[in-house]
Amino acid sequence: MINYFAYGSNLCTPRLRARVPGCRVLSAATLTGYALRFHKISKDGSAKCNALATGDHHDVVYGVVFEIPEPEKPALDAAEGLNGGYEQHTVAVRLANGRTLEVVTYIAASTAVGPDVAPYTWYKDFVLAGAGEHALPTEYIARYMAAVPAWLDPDQGREINERRKIKL
Repeated sequence: MINYFAYGSNLCTPRLRARVPGCRVLSAATLTGYALRFHKISKDGSAKCNALATGDHHDVVYGVVFEIPEPEKPALDAAEGLNGGYEQHTVAVRLANGRTLEVVTYIAASTAVGPDVAPYTWYKDFVLAGAGEHALPTEYIARYMAAVPAWLDPDQGREINERRKIKL
């Protein structure tokens, strides 16, 4: 099994399970020295989440560690856009029980981020649904997720399709 730290739309277990059916929630977790940003530029021009390395121990990204079966790792890589703007990193997170665990996560390449991008509403809704599902801190959700401006996807078919996948 591979331990994977999700902090964006894959926080939403039904979304991740649609991509990686064998995933299993291990624990809520925190990644210190990183800050959550919606600034990774997607192929469709919208913003996706990124754990931006700051080196500041006051900065923390909240997320969830999932166990991923090894044979499903290529599906996770594809869903995460590995080599399409995201890079795989091994980082140490602190689990809810206080234990530290090395995990795989995906972080945007510096060439794939921009200052003036916003997520589509459906993407932001996946992030918020996952954060609520895993009871991430209310203040964190309000400040770093809910407060982020979002815009309607101009491709209504894509929005309907994405929301239908998990009934959002």
